[in-house]
Amino acid sequence: MEEDNHLLSIVLSPSPSSFQKCIVVALALFSWILIHKWNQRNKTVGPKTWPLIGASIELLKNYERMHDWLVDHLSVSKTTTVPLPFTTYIYIAEPSNVEHVLKTNFSNYPKGELYRSYMHVLLGDGIFNADGEMWRKQRKTASFEFASKNLRDFSTTVFREYAVKLSNILCNVSVNHHDIDMQDLYMRMTLDSICKVGFGVEIGTLSPNLPDNSFAQAFDEANTVVTLRFIDPLWRIKRFLQIGSEALLERSIKVVDDFTYSMIRRRKAEWKNNKMKHDILSRFIELGKEPESGFNSDKSLRDIVLNFVIAGRDTTATTLSWFTYMLITHPDKAEKLYMELKSFEEERAKEQNIKLIPYDKDDVQSFERRISQLAGLLNYDSLGKLSYLTAAISETLRLYPAVPQDPKGATRDDVLPDGTKVKAGSLVTYVPYSMGRMEYNWGPDAKSFKPERWFKDGALQTFSPFKFTAFQAGPRICLGRDSAYLQMKMTLAIVCRFFEFKLVPDHPVHYRMMTILSMAQGLKVQVSRRT
Repeated sequence: MEEDNHLLSIVLSPSPSSFQKCIVVALALFSWILIHKWNQRNKTVGPKTWPLIGASIELLKNYERMHDWLVDHLSVSKTTTVPLPFTTYIYIAEPSNVEHVLKTNFSNYPKGELYRSYMHVLLGDGIFNADGEMWRKQRKTASFEFASKNLRDFSTTVFREYAVKLSNILCNVSVNHHDIDMQDLYMRMTLDSICKVGFGVEIGTLSPNLPDNSFAQAFDEANTVVTLRFIDPLWRIKRFLQIGSEALLERSIKVVDDFTYSMIRRRKAEWKNNKMKHDILSRFIELGKEPESGFNSDKSLRDIVLNFVIAGRDTTATTLSWFTYMLITHPDKAEKLYMELKSFEEERAKEQNIKLIPYDKDDVQSFERRISQLAGLLNYDSLGKLSYLTAAISETLRLYPAVPQDPKGATRDDVLPDGTKVKAGSLVTYVPYSMGRMEYNWGPDAKSFKPERWFKDGALQTFSPFKFTAFQAGPRICLGRDSAYLQMKMTLAIVCRFFEFKLVPDHPVHYRMMTILSMAQGLKVQVSRRT
């Protein structure tokens, strides 16, 4: 018994050497913390950091306002480094740094494995999430399609059709004096449009009764959750246990996949029956006949479809929403645009020797006929004459870019033009939302909505894509830029000519943290008809 007690005392009581080791470790840890805090004492730029966890606390605390939090930091320093437990985020807002990442040293800054691991469940190997040969193949095919006159003409017809449908819904809303969520309407319109143009499918979410659409809801939920992964160190554990946000993600992805795969099966069946259409999905199905194309599986087509949905639906709809909000909050700009559209309508009718249909804004039938008449005057070329509308869209994108930040993964160590050292594995993110608000980029009125800045000597001017980064730049510059402007101008030319909006009292307008800069609570407005 005594021998057992002796052994137990040895086990429970640390030897002097073990105790000394514990003291050394504790002192080392305490010293490390003190040194870290000492180094932080005079820090004037960048977020607060802590040993081991880096700036995680600051990121989590500011997550819901992250874009404005970055504005605060990038206003002080053109490059902001945010260390995290497993990687480092480097945010950039100065054009020369952006050009270095997006063009000069493009090969060193692909999407990267870290970013791809976050987004793969939603975007798979689609063009927004792909690197290397798969990205090049998709871009080459998409580039060919977007350059097609047939696709442009078809898109113009579809965009016109859905702009008129949207306007007729607004007319009914104004008659019944109902409030309406414009972001929801724009999302419905652009979803119907991209499904028609991209995949030859009519899904009818912009029907007058505004039916619920499970695909759209699930897609938004999935988008929100994968964005949260960027700052949630526990997401892999949640995914393994199927709890919390990751459980919601799995349910959402199932709905998204069921819709997408059914669309692909339908188009393939039509293709086999020689009913091939000239939409983008059909083009990829045709290319998939070649075994080495990379487009011969339903999974690869699914990824292509979802990437085009996020490109053609979300980005355009959110820009239209912020544009409408800008007009509501800047009535002088709204009036200037209205006068341009009214003059345009009269001039186009005169050019074509067409008598404009007289209408009474209180007579719904004559009002809708006049809407259709204006729509008939709009085409790709005529829309190019609406310079103030174009400038106002660009100004909206400057302040409210559809993709507010875009990370790239560094494959090798690098040094940015401003001297910032980049370690391999870091995520270097250019921040269009912040860039549009920086005085060192746009002058002292950078935060003001001012379409006039897009004119020089009375003519529209352009800015470097490394300064105005709403459509990215370099080899990955957005292929759908012209298509996006076409749909936005087509829609807004009609909507802003015939309607004006007021924000529903006390309705909050702020962004929701997801890949796209959408409004968290939508855009609830009251609609009235114009003369």
